Amino acid sequence: MSAVELHHVVDGPVDAPPLLLLNSLGSDLGMWDPQMPALSRRFRVIRCDTRGNGRSPVPPGDFDLEDLGRDALALLDRLGVARAHVVGLSLGGMTAMWLAAHAPERVGRMVLCCTSAQLGPPEGWAERARLVRAGGIAAIADGLVGRWLTPGFAAGHAELTGRLKDMILRTPPEGYASCCAVIAHMDLRPDLPRITAPTLVIAGRDDPATPPPHGQVIVDGIPGARLAVLPEAAHLANVERADAVTALLLEHLEDREDDAGMIVRRQVLGDEHVDRAIEATTPLTAPFQEFITRTAWGGVWSRDELDRRTRSCITLAVLTALHSHDELAMHVRAARRNGLTATEIGEVLLHTAVYAGVPASNAALAVARRVLAEEG
Repeated sequence: MSAVELHHVVDGPVDAPPLLLLNSLGSDLGMWDPQMPALSRRFRVIRCDTRGNGRSPVPPGDFDLEDLGRDALALLDRLGVARAHVVGLSLGGMTAMWLAAHAPERVGRMVLCCTSAQLGPPEGWAERARLVRAGGIAAIADGLVGRWLTPGFAAGHAELTGRLKDMILRTPPEGYASCCAVIAHMDLRPDLPRITAPTLVIAGRDDPATPPPHGQVIVDGIPGARLAVLPEAAHLANVERADAVTALLLEHLEDREDDAGMIVRRQVLGDEHVDRAIEATTPLTAPFQEFITRTAWGGVWSRDELDRRTRSCITLAVLTALHSHDELAMHVRAARRNGLTATEIGEVLLHTAVYAGVPASNAALAVARRVLAEEG
């Protein structure tokens, strides 16, 4: 089947790095609205409706994943985009994986949200297609919304939930059913080891459609891929945990090879800690997160004049003097990562007692003893 001209919208600076957003089954390009204020400041964002969804054409017959991938490539060609970062959710993530495996020269960095490399059984998708063809989208709309959002979030955001249901109801029934065939017959697992694009996989812990084990399969298959699991998120995690997903997208898509602060922050504190901090980001805390990454980690910790062992010693001493016990626990772990032994950490805190006071060091030793016991 030949490629179709997808309905699309382009936002952001013309000279910014191109970013292609691919939506889930039953949605349109509006599903990415929560991410647009941040993404469109940094990227030339290309949003499109998958064939059969939104305002894109509905060609006759069932579709396959190659059809969707060829549509995306044709769109990039029409826009004169040789290479783009790609973000896809659910069916969009499947399309993104196809692109990265079959047209690797066209894909920069990639984020796969709430998706799967194989999502059977085929009989279930055939039955869903039959229901839609017989009764229209309304026959499954409530069930879809129930999988897109956790019950608590849906109950507390009635207007948003209603808008998402309206989005589903606007989907052409035949287009939806034809896309069901894509998922029914898809198996991307053999393609995963061929993918070279730097890849982040995001999973919702409460996603009933593609739970975290599906994301883990992708991470295990793509060399160097990383998994972030978001609590209190179902299938449309970019809506339910909009701030956290946006922060993860920015952190991954903005080339970390050029971001000394994030590299050093991860090396010293570890991926798990940094991922938790990013996942907890809100509009209130986002400027602070950017500030400490750029200034503390990129501006100071990355300097060559002192090694990281020495910087850890200084940090432990200052935090002890300031009674900053939460930060101290984090930096005891960082000190171990930077090569300090438990004995050396104890010596730093003993030395600090002379200048900052015995009570301060005694409290710091209690924190260090607990952290080191947890670390084994």
